[in-house]
Order: sequence, then structure tokens, then C-alpha cells
Amino acid sequence: MMDWTDRHCRYLHRLLSQEALLYTEMVTSPALVRGGALHLLEFNPEEHPVALQLGGSDPEELAKAAKLGADAGYDEINLNCGCPSDRVQSGTFGAVLMKHPELVADCVAAMRDAVDVEVTVKCRIGVDDQDPETVLPEFLSHIAKAGCQRVTIHARKAWLQGLSPKENRDIPPLDYDLVHRMKEQFQALHISINGGITTLEQAKAHLDQGLDGVMIGRAAYHQPTDVLAGADPEIFGTGEPKDPVETVRLMLPYVENHLTAGGRLHEVTRHMLGLFAGRPGARAWRRVLSEGAHKAGSGPDLVEEALKRVEPLAA
Repeated sequence: MMDWTDRHCRYLHRLLSQEALLYTEMVTSPALVRGGALHLLEFNPEEHPVALQLGGSDPEELAKAAKLGADAGYDEINLNCGCPSDRVQSGTFGAVLMKHPELVADCVAAMRDAVDVEVTVKCRIGVDDQDPETVLPEFLSHIAKAGCQRVTIHARKAWLQGLSPKENRDIPPLDYDLVHRMKEQFQALHISINGGITTLEQAKAHLDQGLDGVMIGRAAYHQPTDVLAGADPEIFGTGEPKDPVETVRLMLPYVENHLTAGGRLHEVTRHMLGLFAGRPGARAWRRVLSEGAHKAGSGPDLVEEALKRVEPLAA
């Protein structure tokens, strides 16, 4: 979700669900520790609960990055062992770490020693020619012994050679049953499932079968109202479904503050394009924002103009 789940996106998503745990886009430990890119840690207090997702493979450096994240106020520090992009392969982190469970355990231990907040892991079921039936339980055993108590498993292999990052999200077959078997085998672990899950109904099915959580990525981004607006009442048993029209109105002060601070409208509204996905007027909503938000001087008035395209239809 790099370049997607930035702080503007997360603020919008928090308006739609008060309960869901939100994750940052992946931030590399070298960028924070060696590059001093502390602006990558900025977030709005209203985003809580929010987890910082780190990429890296050096235990000492990850510990320093985790400390920076904890000091910034994040509720959880997550180590990404699932991203298959070329950039992370060259840096020996992301999905390639599935080949190095001992190193991942060392990273987890070092991070846990550095912070008081929870340290978690996101992984794949394996990479390349690995046998997931063997590799995944070994991996989980190592990180559990290092003190990791929560893991999110993307129920696909990652093919580091031959498939693009986009193809790695769709082509390797899903193996949900394996993830469920891991929960049976590692009952003390809090195990969430990820990959190919696009609706709350699918999420509830996995929860009903005994998993502890469900992570939804791109569907929550492209259809945020469908996935997030009903999550609190349907999954957590709290509150009422959120209205996308009212959510847009709640975003207007945030937009105004962002512009006052020197930001551009499109930096916020690009994350709002899917709010009315599948609803009457959605195309006109997207068109008005897409065509106008990049123009100099664009502001809340443009958002209100776009809302007129859907508001009467939504009512």
C-alpha cells in the first residue's frame, strides 16, 4: 500500500470506522535512521489506533526505527515480511525475509527490547519454490519464540523472480486453509488473514471459522464505504454505519487545514474518489475531483461542487 495509505487516507478511513486498526504505508528503517526522514512518521492523533509498518532487516537499525515510531505515538510497530517489490528485494527485506526466519526473529527481539508497544509481523505463506506447509510453521515458530504475539498472513506465496509486485497480488493461488491450520497449530498466536478479501461478509466468515482478525487492503481503499463504513456495527458490534455524504462534510475542515498549511487539494481528495463506488453519481463525483483538484486555487468549494453530483441521489 505504498503511496496509498498516507496520513490523509488514514484520516478519511478513521471517519468511516472508529474501531478498525489502521496501518501506515511501509516506511524503511534506513530512511528513518540514516536518512532522518522523520516527516514520514507524521500522523493526526485522531487516527488512533494506528500501526507503523516498517521495512528492514538489520536488527539494530529496526530497533532504532521502532523506537522513533513508538516515541512518535504509534500504537503498534509492524515488521513487513511480505512485500515483493524489487526495491525491497535489493534491500534484503520484505518477502525475501521468509527465507531467513532466524534473522526475522532477531529483528523482532531487538524491536521488542526497544519499545513498550506491541511488535507484530506481516508475512506471506512462502516465497518462490518454498513449501508453505513446511516454511510457514517454521517461520511462525521462530517469531513466536522471539516474543511476537500477533501476525498477519497474506495467504499467497510471493514469487520474487518472474512476477511483478502487481502480479504477486493476484496470480499466486490463495491458500486460506493453510492459514486456518496455522491458527489450530499456534493457538496462542493472534493470527489475521490477508489476501483476496473484499467484503465484510468474507471477513466475518474467516472470523467465524476461528481466525482473530482480517486485514483488507485495496478493497478498503477503492470501496471504502462498502468495507469500512459498516465495519463498526457489523464486525465490532458498535455504532451505526457511516454515511459517505456526511463523511465528505466532515473532511472539509481537514481539507481547509491542509490547504492553509501549504498543501494541495489533490493530496487529500485522491483518497476520496472511491467513497461513492457503485452508487449513482459516482462517476460524476470522481470526474469533478479528478479534473479540478490539481488546479491552483482549488479548495473545499470544489469538493462541495462534486458532492452535489451525488448528494440528491444518495438521499
